[in-house]
Amino acid sequence: MVLFPFLGAFVLAATAVHVAGQQEGFLSIDCGLDARFSRRKDTYTNIAYISDSPYVDGGENHRVAADQESSTNDVSLLTLRSFPSGLRNCYTLPTESGAKYLVRMEFFHGRYDGKSSPLSLQFDLHLGTNYWDTVTLQDTTDDWWSEAIFVAWSSWVPVCLLNTGTGTPFVNTVELRPLGASLYPDVTIDESISMYRRANMGGNFTLFPDDPYDRYWGSETSSSWANLSTKKHIQQDDNSVAVPVLVLQAAVSTINNVIVLNVGTWRVYKRSFEFKFFLHFTDIQNTQLRRFDLYVNDEQWLQTYSPPYLDISYIYSSAWNKTTDGKYNITLAASPTSVLLPMINAYEVYNNIPHDTPRTSTKDFDTMMAIKLEYGVKKNWMGDPCFPAKYRWNGVNCSDLTNNITRIISLDLSNSNLTGLVSDNFTLLTELQLLDLSRNNLNGPIPYSLCKRNARSLVVRYESEEDMCKKQ
Repeated sequence: MVLFPFLGAFVLAATAVHVAGQQEGFLSIDCGLDARFSRRKDTYTNIAYISDSPYVDGGENHRVAADQESSTNDVSLLTLRSFPSGLRNCYTLPTESGAKYLVRMEFFHGRYDGKSSPLSLQFDLHLGTNYWDTVTLQDTTDDWWSEAIFVAWSSWVPVCLLNTGTGTPFVNTVELRPLGASLYPDVTIDESISMYRRANMGGNFTLFPDDPYDRYWGSETSSSWANLSTKKHIQQDDNSVAVPVLVLQAAVSTINNVIVLNVGTWRVYKRSFEFKFFLHFTDIQNTQLRRFDLYVNDEQWLQTYSPPYLDISYIYSSAWNKTTDGKYNITLAASPTSVLLPMINAYEVYNNIPHDTPRTSTKDFDTMMAIKLEYGVKKNWMGDPCFPAKYRWNGVNCSDLTNNITRIISLDLSNSNLTGLVSDNFTLLTELQLLDLSRNNLNGPIPYSLCKRNARSLVVRYESEEDMCKKQ
């Protein structure tokens, strides 16, 4: 049985985008790249890639087997970082709180560890504390990428690889791309999305610089489709999805006067079967009338739709939709009054990333990251400090939840080889009840506010044998 919330869940729009082609704000990490080589440039996109050393603590650098290098023309996939130790390993990416981003991780095994196909390798990805995707690789030449769109909730966003007991996690590239605030308006600080499919119908694989946000538009063709194309100018205004013009200049229709265009039939093997569609249209034929109806899983969602000529329009599902088994099907059927057959230029399908796991408050997380960077703390300090609970940072205790947010109430950094001054950052952990800095090599005065709080609600252990405020 197919369940949809309501038939009017699709929304119509008819606008476009103008964005300067640039890579301002791009963070492109070549995992496993030797830190001695500061950067390299992709020969196709001219995007500069850097070593992953500043963004991750654990793992091992590897290179794919020599006889596997010809399986890819992407140089960034030739090196990787694997994580044989630890259940959770994370890259911590710098962000601007409240800004919207695309994050992408790419995986190419390439027999780096000497293992041959079939692999049956599987591990999970988390965006912050929330489940994002499951990476599944069956062959050493498989090229898998996972992509999410989110609004940053702090100055740092962790993307984590979790060992689920079915093989060693690894990653070849981690990419962060800032998006315009108007893009994907349903994505908020409380709702993120995971890309399942993004297709350029009848066109070539498309990415930066043709897409200024460096989204991947996979090429989809079929012997049952007629490929359409144009070099004519496509009208561009503001658009909340910003489809590249090159993508819109290609389309597919049916052949042999078949009146039904099957856009796709898929089954989403995800923990969450909730999905949203974006269907993109611009008619590149203006000879006669074109009208068609939209069906999702054989249920009519839109009637007698007529795409505009050389102007961008799109149809999207404004509500999350769910099937009982993860199967879905999209078809376009010519309306009785239509002369031309149905057509489509591109589409996107996204899964929901439920924000159902608690997290540490933004202020406390940013403060803990500042302390980690200041003192060079390693331990297991990666990802969210408090959640999921089994990955909690060593030495950290957290409060009960308020609106699914926790605060840090205890921090034990004793015997941690800390050197230098006692950081003012400790004063920013305003819910702290215990701070243990004993048996380190710290010196200099204790911040006054810590001494003041030590007389009331905060216990500070600076040296085990003396009052910490005597250091002033």
